[in-house]
Amino acid sequence: MPIDLIIFDCDGVLVDSEVISCRAHADVLTRHGYPITSEQVFERFLGRSTRQANLEIESELGRKLPDAYHGDLQDELFRSFEANLEAIRGIHDVLDVVTQAVCVASSGSHQRMRVSLGSTGLYERLAPKIFSASQVTNGKPAPDLFLLAAAEMAVPPHRCVVIEDSLAGIAGARAAGMTVFGFHGGSHCRDGYAETLHRAGTDLTFADMRQLPELLRRVEADALAG
Repeated sequence: MPIDLIIFDCDGVLVDSEVISCRAHADVLTRHGYPITSEQVFERFLGRSTRQANLEIESELGRKLPDAYHGDLQDELFRSFEANLEAIRGIHDVLDVVTQAVCVASSGSHQRMRVSLGSTGLYERLAPKIFSASQVTNGKPAPDLFLLAAAEMAVPPHRCVVIEDSLAGIAGARAAGMTVFGFHGGSHCRDGYAETLHRAGTDLTFADMRQLPELLRRVEADALAG
């Protein structure tokens, strides 16, 4: 079937934010009584919503995270994004040439995406076709967010391709019945991460965003031939 919609994850796919985000989460959580490293944040919470992560942390702590934690985390994230965040190399070029409709489906909040996408010149290119886990009951790895995006864009799930870098996102896209490309070109992706994405069930993996238009053409040609 033809591909009518490309659904991009945000962090680690559109913007190279995961190293910054994991470091900020680790620093602020540790200050508020939950010692954790940025590597542990990456392993446990990559691709999951803040709401889900907080529930898990609070269950382990046996108490609610203090109100100050949420404000401190937002301040640290936004300060770091505005100072250091860059778009994934090649994404602006890709958006210039792809012929399919595009949208964003992220575990991050709309406010966070306004800052991260805005600081890299992507927000104005993609708004208002931006969807957040805050709009659904169950975030990734549930399929709800991807199904919402497809419904809002009026495209059947089987004619969507999702670009993801997280295991939770891959699981959600597969559960939604969509084709999934695993992207491992962000600075957080270590040696062997392509194989990790492949084992999680991606249809293919790639590390250079500028390859995406050709990969889309290849998948469509294979579908027509098969």
